[in-house]
Amino acid sequence: MTKILHIDIETYSSVDIMASGAYKYMESLDFEILLVAYAFDDEPVQIVDLSNGETLPEEFINALLDPQTEKHAHNANFERQAFKTYGYNVPVDQWFCSAVKSAYCGLPLSLDGVSKALSLGDLGKSASGKALIRFFSCPVKATKINGMRERNFSFHDPIKWEMYKDYCKQDVEAEREIGKRLEAYPIPLFERMNYILDQKINDKGILIDLVMAKNAFDIDTRFAEELSNRVKEITGVENPNSAAQLKNWLSAAMQKEITTLAKGDIPALIQEAGVGAVSEVLTIRQKLSKTSTKKYVAMLACACDDKRAHGLFQFYGANRTGRWAGRLIQLQNLPQNHLDDLEEARAAIVLGDYDIAKMKYDDIPSILSQLIRTTFVAKEGHTFAVADFSAIEARVIAWLADEKWRLKVFASHGKIYEASASMMFNVPIESVTKGSDLRQKGKIAELALGYQGAVGALKTMGGEAMGLSELEMDTIVKKWRKANPAIVALWGDVENCAIRAIKTKKKVVSIHKGLEFECNDEVFTIKLPSGRKLFYRSPSFSQNKWGKESIIYKGMDQTTKQWGNVDTYGGKLVENIIQAIARDLLAQSMLRINGAGFEIVMHVHDEVVCEVPLDISEQNLKAIEDIMATPIDWAEGLTLTADGYLTPFYKKD
Repeated sequence: MTKILHIDIETYSSVDIMASGAYKYMESLDFEILLVAYAFDDEPVQIVDLSNGETLPEEFINALLDPQTEKHAHNANFERQAFKTYGYNVPVDQWFCSAVKSAYCGLPLSLDGVSKALSLGDLGKSASGKALIRFFSCPVKATKINGMRERNFSFHDPIKWEMYKDYCKQDVEAEREIGKRLEAYPIPLFERMNYILDQKINDKGILIDLVMAKNAFDIDTRFAEELSNRVKEITGVENPNSAAQLKNWLSAAMQKEITTLAKGDIPALIQEAGVGAVSEVLTIRQKLSKTSTKKYVAMLACACDDKRAHGLFQFYGANRTGRWAGRLIQLQNLPQNHLDDLEEARAAIVLGDYDIAKMKYDDIPSILSQLIRTTFVAKEGHTFAVADFSAIEARVIAWLADEKWRLKVFASHGKIYEASASMMFNVPIESVTKGSDLRQKGKIAELALGYQGAVGALKTMGGEAMGLSELEMDTIVKKWRKANPAIVALWGDVENCAIRAIKTKKKVVSIHKGLEFECNDEVFTIKLPSGRKLFYRSPSFSQNKWGKESIIYKGMDQTTKQWGNVDTYGGKLVENIIQAIARDLLAQSMLRINGAGFEIVMHVHDEVVCEVPLDISEQNLKAIEDIMATPIDWAEGLTLTADGYLTPFYKKD
């Protein structure tokens, strides 16, 4: 029987882990492990007070270095990196993370969140525990009262220190209890392999052009200061960044109450104001509100000694679909670049000459925003090979629903927007040209309607901005659904299978690629073609706003970010399934790419970025594209294509 070593540690570093991440946190010269709590299997928890001279017991060290002993921790990457800093380089395949297990089972990632969701009582992160972390594990402000010290040691408050030791032991108990509660739901081998690769990618990191990041920050700061001074000069307000102060001034200047300065409302106000001081103030407000340039600050904060940013990806960050989430720099929401002179603009910022940058570009924040991607660079002698799946979600839903005309499109020219418009409006596909109204209608329908969306979804995707009336949008919805009967049938089949499984507590197999729906007293699951499952906890039924029976489950509300009841329906379940399958296709491809010897440094949505040698970059890009287009055994009949490009710095091609 495999031996399990449960571990939790408390540490100290003067580096802010929230801003800089665990890798840089542990690079600090003052980083140290204060406490180590551990337990073997179901044995009592032991505590080792390293900060007061105790040493790690031989039994612990032997187990830590024993390949046959599983090392379990919550957010295991932290413990793995910490012990590596101390010279114990334990391979990632020996570590098991209860945070990942929790997310896989449809629970929150945080120890506090999962403890509450599983009703673990006093176990898990508590308010008192967080206070102890702030007291002993973070720098403190030097004051006369604390003797001008910048750090608290155990001898500064022995009672609190004993509480900290108990808290550390309690986390081991919580992690162990989570493992027991979720023992019935093993993580598939496929997911285990994905986790190991994820850790390798996070360890590898991605190189940042720190000169560019620093110059971009400095230029942005100076430009913002000039704009703020100009607003002060025009308005006389004390704080140009204060929405309240600006609204008061604008209300007086425009002789009407201005209640909002939201991004989407400012263009209309500018148009109403006409040429003059009010328009200038509003335009400046637009420029100052560019928050994406804060990513340069994040880059500078988390870049390690090797000039690379590590730990940018949270495995299973989205626990409904299993997709990755971004951390620190948030790669999942990088601004796009549309500059014709991207290289020239980048060179101007790298040069760091403010006057030249201002002379060339009127809207500095917009330029800096579009250049954020280009701050990620390939190491010397290498370039980036960037490849992404083409229309992956549209392909997957066509495959799962067996919508035959769509499958033919993807097996041939792949122009789904044009083909969709052709089907909806019964016109030859040749007449649906790029930039035409018909293509725009086809595009917006494809983006909005695949998951049972209707007029509201079209509005969200910009239907009103296109000038479409409610009647026109309703017509598009009806035409799209008529053109896609198999997808419409998929929504109903998935919902009916889910309802039957929840009510009968029996396995229900869908006609759509054998999706398996199961339910017990604790969870409702959907088994995907890849073999992994989607989890919906504590399923039951309620009445929705239309008076129809609705499935509800316990989950994280995407609006309130609180754990509670979430309702769902056929289209939403299909969305989860499609996005999860698309994620599995990316994961499978990344395993293959890694297995072929390529170094993956980044992946965003359906895109993979590898660092490849310059002299063989063309061959490598072709090989990566071919790997991503290779059929996958559990997705028989799904046609995949990938397009790629080479670039010395990251960009949106």
